[in-house]
Amino acid sequence: MSHNEEFAAAVEKHQGTALRPFTRYITGHNAEGKAVLHSSGEVPNSFKGQFAPGETRPMAFNVAYTTSEFPANLNNDADLAAHENVIQSGNLGLVNPNGTVFRIVDFPPDTPAAVHRTQSLDYGIVLEGQVEMILEEGEPVLLQRGDVAIQRATMHGWRNPSKTEWTRMAFILQDCKPLEVDGTRLKEDLGPLGGVLKSSGNDQ
Repeated sequence: MSHNEEFAAAVEKHQGTALRPFTRYITGHNAEGKAVLHSSGEVPNSFKGQFAPGETRPMAFNVAYTTSEFPANLNNDADLAAHENVIQSGNLGLVNPNGTVFRIVDFPPDTPAAVHRTQSLDYGIVLEGQVEMILEEGEPVLLQRGDVAIQRATMHGWRNPSKTEWTRMAFILQDCKPLEVDGTRLKEDLGPLGGVLKSSGNDQ
């Protein structure tokens, strides 16, 4: 079986998991200023190959929403237009410079951790399954469904320790100011993710 065939088979296996597709609901206002449902629908997954030699374990990335300025501008649906521009550009890294990214990630069973760092403040919430948070020092921290992690521009990785079940996490990544520790500037370091993900471009 070729690498492409293995990748396709792994994607098909994801489709057969208990992780159902989710629906995104976006609200808005009518001409009288009353709250209404602006739109709803599924957001298609983007599959990224796993990050160890010989591995074919794609993770499912689903970008639910982005903002490109802070505070966000909701007037005349400017934020909706900005989000569509970001997605259509194809240039979105893990972080959106000067803004935020709301992303859902599905991790396959027994996933090796891809240790990386972004210049961002991230909220990670375990929605389904469990995950190990890998840091540079100390033992892995096991997060269960409903647990949250606050990542503060640290080198870290996520590992699904289950042999059979997928894990789903929600991530909200927020651009942050450049970080220095003891005089050393800590820039984005995608590590093994660098071969498949774009640079965020917010640490220049």
